[in-house]
Amino acid sequence: MSLSDLILQGLVLGSLGLAAGVLGGVIGFGTTIILMPALVYFYGPIQAIPVVALVATVANLSRIFLWWSVINWKVCFVYSLTAIPAVILGVNTLVTLNDQLVEITLGIFLILLIPIRRWMRNQNFYLKLWQMSLVGAGIGFLTGVVATTGAINTPFFLAYGLTKGAFLGTEAASTLSILFTKGITFHQLGYLNNTALIQGLLIGSCVLVGAIFSKRIVLALPEKRFLLLMELVMLVSGVSILAMAI
Repeated sequence: MSLSDLILQGLVLGSLGLAAGVLGGVIGFGTTIILMPALVYFYGPIQAIPVVALVATVANLSRIFLWWSVINWKVCFVYSLTAIPAVILGVNTLVTLNDQLVEITLGIFLILLIPIRRWMRNQNFYLKLWQMSLVGAGIGFLTGVVATTGAINTPFFLAYGLTKGAFLGTEAASTLSILFTKGITFHQLGYLNNTALIQGLLIGSCVLVGAIFSKRIVLALPEKRFLLLMELVMLVSGVSILAMAI
């Protein structure tokens, strides 16, 4: 690869990382969805997966730092208790599954979560603490199978009663255990090498800068608009996953 190609690649991924950091910092997900097409184009589908995991780790660390004071650590513990073994199972069974079928199912499920979340809200349905362990097991397994599942977490954490900063910080802290486990498992399988590590951290640094700018936006957003923005990105995410699968 020539020097000009490297510079172009760096500018594209850096700009996307900055934009993804702002979006992910505002709604709690979307960082890897924005970056995934470009990462697959530049690095290929296999190398892109561990790079995405590293970028997502940096993004979640930034959200934890920004919203530390309002994180619900009980939810994080209960969620992670079942999510960690589930993600190991997901990564190790990845090769036995039909990728296209998984992506189609995930895309449809993501779109259906929008009316389901609204119905749950209208019915005043809220999840209890122990039920978050069931959510952790399901999301953990799915995260081991596909590249990103951040948007699927959203309705469940909202149904527990978390919103805005408390939602962003708690979801990020809960997901961090999944990402660490996923990274370790990929390393043991030989996919997380030094190249992927350097690439992930460089792009993650741009995401971190974008996340810092997001806090002011979150504090200024009314709760209703905050929820509508998340639903919009969930819809776009679901349609995008379906489009890539088909």
